[in-house]
Amino acid sequence: MKVGIVGVGFMGATHAAAWADTEAHISGFVAETTGEAHPLAEQYGVKVYPDLESLLDQVDVIDLCAPTHLHHEMVLQSAAAGKHVICEKPLARTVEQAQEMLRAFRSAGVRLLVAHVVRFFPEYALAKAAVESGKIGKPGVIRLSRGSYRPKKPVGNWFLDEAKSGGILMDLMIHDFDYARWIAGDVESVFAKKVTTGRPDASLDFGLAILKHANGALSHIAGAWAYPPPTFRTHLEIAGDAGLIEFDSDETAPIRNLIGKPTGDSPDVGLPSSPVSESPYTTQIKEFYQALSAGTPARVSAEDGLAAVQIAEAAIRSAATGQPVALAPLSEVLK
Repeated sequence: MKVGIVGVGFMGATHAAAWADTEAHISGFVAETTGEAHPLAEQYGVKVYPDLESLLDQVDVIDLCAPTHLHHEMVLQSAAAGKHVICEKPLARTVEQAQEMLRAFRSAGVRLLVAHVVRFFPEYALAKAAVESGKIGKPGVIRLSRGSYRPKKPVGNWFLDEAKSGGILMDLMIHDFDYARWIAGDVESVFAKKVTTGRPDASLDFGLAILKHANGALSHIAGAWAYPPPTFRTHLEIAGDAGLIEFDSDETAPIRNLIGKPTGDSPDVGLPSSPVSESPYTTQIKEFYQALSAGTPARVSAEDGLAAVQIAEAAIRSAATGQPVALAPLSEVLK
């Protein structure tokens, strides 16, 4: 299997390291400028391609780690060339874009997998398995939080342009929107707030969303771009009618400084750590590789990616209007 990676930022480098732990072959990289791609290309001994079009004929799979607002066009281009795609989250900037992407892959007969990596973190996967086995009964309330620093880039920080990234609700909190749906099922409505709605010039952001699931469960989800680098904190709590599951990343982390000057060696985007020997990003790529090689299901599908975008888009609308937003049934959205 030959893989081409589009995007050479921190996530592109992370995916490349994961692919190197499989039997697949990294064939080349594409970046905004060829100069940006040279360090990774030299590390893996492969070519730099000037654009996606020139890479497509050389690979079987496109691993898309480009900015969110570029996903739609690049995924459609890859589908038209008959290539499988692994797409970093969020799948698209809007539900309409995601719908078009899914239709293109159905027509082309190739796979579209979405990198919602939280499903591959062992603590989150174990919590899911415990729920499925009935250890806590029927989930009623889910509380999830994810806190880091605002993404930073030397130039052109598209993360802070909400038209491109969707801001904290789409870029950061979509991780937990997807996980909450994985645990408690489809979402009927969303109510959300965020700091930058009233203060767009604020130097940090904090979001809060309440999801009402079709089965009656409620998910309370908090996200923060407010800590100094390189801090990343996560917490999960799943309360059922027969038990409770809890996880707090601080309990497995070494001592950390939460107040102080940012360190200069932190990545552009905060990433959660894991105490296990294999990176969850590697676990994810290995499962995607197996799914593409053997035609087996993966724990994240294109439909899951669309559902997460639908929740995040509703949260953005709710935060802007101050009103809860009802979601159309996923079966209708997928048509």
